[in-house]
Amino acid sequence: MLTITQELHDRIVAHARADHPDEACGVIAGPAGSGRPERFIPMLNAARSPTFYEFDSTDLLKLYREMDDRDEEPVVIYHSHTATEAYPSRTDISYANEPGAHYVLVSTADCGNEEGPFQFRSFRIVDGEVSEEEVEIIPG
Repeated sequence: MLTITQELHDRIVAHARADHPDEACGVIAGPAGSGRPERFIPMLNAARSPTFYEFDSTDLLKLYREMDDRDEEPVVIYHSHTATEAYPSRTDISYANEPGAHYVLVSTADCGNEEGPFQFRSFRIVDGEVSEEEVEIIPG
């Protein structure tokens, strides 16, 4: 189960809406070994695409060095789908290389940049196998 604060949930959704019609992407880091998402790190979608996301390799290297220096790890890796449901695509599955991370997808297909209905789902992706997990949103 992914346990995430209302604030972090809302920041992910806001980022997804702001970047629509392109996919948004980012990471929430947490203390190594804790499983607690704490530090919101929105990233630039280097692909600038409505159907694909890609972390900029320089930004990603910088992020991993920073997390290492802070004794953090990626607890949540998130991105949005702008025209389809919040479910990992074949490409998403092939790029999932953090077996301990929660992969959060937000679909802005029904709301775009506006307020309105969206999907927020979390998955574990290990060795190409996808399993959906519950999301518990807590105050904070």
